[in-house]
Amino acid sequence: MSPRSASVNEELRRRSRERLLQAAVELVSEHGYEATTLGDIADRAGSARGLVSYYFPGKRQLVQSAVHRLMHRTLEEALEREPHTEDGRERMARAIDAILGLARDRPVLMRQHMAGLLQAEGFVPCPEQRRLAELLRDTVACHGSQDPDTDYPMLRALLMGAVYAALVPGVPMSLPTLRAELFTRYRLDWEQGVPPDDEAPGGTCETDLSRFFATGEPAGEPTAGQSK
Repeated sequence: MSPRSASVNEELRRRSRERLLQAAVELVSEHGYEATTLGDIADRAGSARGLVSYYFPGKRQLVQSAVHRLMHRTLEEALEREPHTEDGRERMARAIDAILGLARDRPVLMRQHMAGLLQAEGFVPCPEQRRLAELLRDTVACHGSQDPDTDYPMLRALLMGAVYAALVPGVPMSLPTLRAELFTRYRLDWEQGVPPDDEAPGGTCETDLSRFFATGEPAGEPTAGQSK
């Protein structure tokens, strides 16, 4: 068989990185940050352990990138779902509900993420975070902001604060209360977006995250069991 092309090798590397991101989200959701090792993540992803350090400086950066990917794709899915709309108020409502929904559906993961942001490494810029930032900035602009570069950080801070308030151990605030406060600030109607139901936090967590991570076989590459 002839050697793979550079483009195919690049695609294989990208998908290997995707598998690591997906594995990190799954394992931290299941076991928490401290109980999850880089070896566990590599094993779940079916990758060599050396690849983890090739793509990421450490566990904190890997997990933060993985959560930002999940947040980015969850937000993207919410904004583009049918019926598609360019109405700024509806898109802001969908954005708020998407992020609050992660606090409801993945409390362990999001609590660990918020705690990680307070560590010495702090907020680590990465491609996943930049994509999330672009979507939130576009949402602010579509909502009518005259200065998105100023108003986007405020939206980000308000969403982070709401997630923290929903998940702080011992004194969590209810998501409907937090939603109402954010909807009032951005002049949104309660019926917009996806109004919360009465399910308890963690009650609707999906186990299949494959649609958020492009981990399939590249076109033209042999799958398991095929000869090379």
